[in-house]
Amino acid sequence: MKRKLELALIICLGIVHLAQAKHIIGGVMTYECLGNGRYEFTLKLYRDCNCTDCAEFDPFASIGIYRCTGDNCGGQNQNNPFQEVDVQLLSVTRVEEPDYPCLIPPDVCVQEGLYQFQLDLPVSSTQSYHVSYQRCCRNVTISNIFNPDQIGATHTIEITPLAQQQCNNSAIFNEFPPTIICAGTSLVFDHSATDADGDQLVYSFCAPLQGGGPITDNAALYNTCAGAQPIPACPPPYDPIVFIGPTYSPTNPVGGNPAISIDPNTGIITGTPNIQGQFVVGVCVQEFRNGMLINEVFRDFQFNVASCDPTVIAQIASDELVDDEFVVISCGDLDVNFQNTSFQQNFIEQYEWTFDIEGVPTTFDVWSPLVSFPDTGTYLGNLILNPNTACGDTAFIQVNIYPDLDADFEFEYDTCIAGPVVFTDLSYAESGLITNWDWDFADGNTSTLQHPIHQYLIPDEFPVGLTITDINGCQDTEIKPLLYFPVPELLVVAPTEEVACVPARILFNNLSYPISEAYDILWNFGDGGTDTVVSPIYVYEETGTYTVSIDIVSPLGCQTDTTFFDLITVLPSPMAGFSYTPSQPSNIVPEIRITDESIDAIRWLYDFGSGRTSNLQEPVYVFPDTGLYQVMQVVTHPSGCKDTLIQLIDVIPEVRFYLPNAFTPNYDGLNDLYMGTGVMIGATHFRMQIWNRWGEQVFETSDLLKGWDGNHQKTGQPAPAGVYMVLVTYTGPRGQPYVIKGVATIVR
Repeated sequence: MKRKLELALIICLGIVHLAQAKHIIGGVMTYECLGNGRYEFTLKLYRDCNCTDCAEFDPFASIGIYRCTGDNCGGQNQNNPFQEVDVQLLSVTRVEEPDYPCLIPPDVCVQEGLYQFQLDLPVSSTQSYHVSYQRCCRNVTISNIFNPDQIGATHTIEITPLAQQQCNNSAIFNEFPPTIICAGTSLVFDHSATDADGDQLVYSFCAPLQGGGPITDNAALYNTCAGAQPIPACPPPYDPIVFIGPTYSPTNPVGGNPAISIDPNTGIITGTPNIQGQFVVGVCVQEFRNGMLINEVFRDFQFNVASCDPTVIAQIASDELVDDEFVVISCGDLDVNFQNTSFQQNFIEQYEWTFDIEGVPTTFDVWSPLVSFPDTGTYLGNLILNPNTACGDTAFIQVNIYPDLDADFEFEYDTCIAGPVVFTDLSYAESGLITNWDWDFADGNTSTLQHPIHQYLIPDEFPVGLTITDINGCQDTEIKPLLYFPVPELLVVAPTEEVACVPARILFNNLSYPISEAYDILWNFGDGGTDTVVSPIYVYEETGTYTVSIDIVSPLGCQTDTTFFDLITVLPSPMAGFSYTPSQPSNIVPEIRITDESIDAIRWLYDFGSGRTSNLQEPVYVFPDTGLYQVMQVVTHPSGCKDTLIQLIDVIPEVRFYLPNAFTPNYDGLNDLYMGTGVMIGATHFRMQIWNRWGEQVFETSDLLKGWDGNHQKTGQPAPAGVYMVLVTYTGPRGQPYVIKGVATIVR
């Protein structure tokens, strides 16, 4: 309700702007049954985003939910819905425009606003749920209804009793209708829906529903059923939109003869609209199960029928475009395979290529011809699409046949030493002049020298490429593999630790250059362990001093090795361990005594997880509160190596409650009340009940501090001396239930 109060405040201040929102072009409401009376609803709204002074989608859609059936729906009231919910706008996306090959439709912009929400609706065997949203107004330019700028829309869905009982899902339309239809063009649109339950679907044109409007300039009425934005949506029944007859009707929404039609079994809309304009259209899909109507979904949308300009584009794959002329260059090859990239191909029925070869026009009627030219030189031609039709176009072509050229090179380097590579250009051009050399060394580096020298920094197989360009702009490329795998001149190893404690986990960082996983590598760690990766991680399990060696062989067979004497020293470590008593400390017994169980330790450090520590071997500690504590022991060996053990100790909140056996309610100030005692910190849901021997309850309290005074709680009369049954129940601090039974003896 907070959003409504804010809106009312703005109206009272006199600064509200009542957006007329003349932008609505359709919408649909569907639902999915999630089970146990819970539903997820999807509201899709559509707006014209090209109109003047268009309002945006409402940031919140005010949904009204009504429960009624048949005639009693008319007794519903906007101010008393079964439920009301404000649903936030989730997303706004543009609806994709249809593709009209050989036609250019006008620019039409349609946006879809998505709202989704869930509701719990108790199953009813006699009444339907009506879930509705209403908003004004429609486009003023709509052609087939009266006063469209003063008529809004109702997007609603009914969940019938049968649908509720069978947890039915509504049908969901698969596609949004085309945003633009070209007048005089055959329309075939699949308006079918999908039903998750597999029910029979029957389609028809139907009248969209009114709702919201026409009052858009009166703040007091703006959110009522007469206003532009009812909050919430008003109850059913809803009036259908009135079409301008006899030209238009719910079953003939765009006019014309013959009218467009919808197949009742497939939902496919067919026809050829000829009247230009904007038309409100409604499509209903009825869902039948076992011959019974279980649900109906309707979509309200807008057909835009307009004049479209025909066009196809003639074009070919070319090296450049000069003054609308496609220039094709062939270097050394007299046979040119032309690639026709014209569009829209589905509407191209004829295509004709013509080339002037030695003064003789030569034609081809294949989509992408292979043309043989007699010699080098310049040749002119064209490609004509759909000649002598409105849907035609021409591409003008210039073909330049130049002499051949061939890129080639060689290289030289020492395969075992990490030195530079010398490249030598061996390229040839019939034109007699190569103007550019572009080298790609495949390691991120390039050169434009004819004979470059390059130093590689990493070993690998490099596909080296050379592209040459001659005086005519012709190019050729040669790629050759270069295997660069020298062995390192010096082997350098940096272990993460040279002196470590057992078990010692050490990374041997291999800093040798160049090297990679492509090399055959053998490590020997001095204790019998080996590895074959570039930089291994190895764990020493025994104390001692170890000599490490490494042997490397490159993929080309070059070899090197090194031994590092006494590289690693592994020192002995202690073993942490401790126990504690009592095994279950609590708020009543918060003190524990540590028993050290470590091995080979000379120093101890305990961290009790509460900010307190101790360096005693076997400390005694009192926990300050209940809860889970992480107690850590760190022990030190004479070598300086350490070990750590962590244990979780749960200090439980404990409660205890005791009942007395008898009391003397004689008002002498001694033992006048019957009440228990104990430690009850954190206990909840306390209840004490007392019955006499005939099963009659004489006392009950939920107050831990209140006792029984010996009088009958209902009558106020003193209870006779004797034995009474007592039952006490309560819940412990961690939710565990407690039950205590006892007796109360009245002594008078």
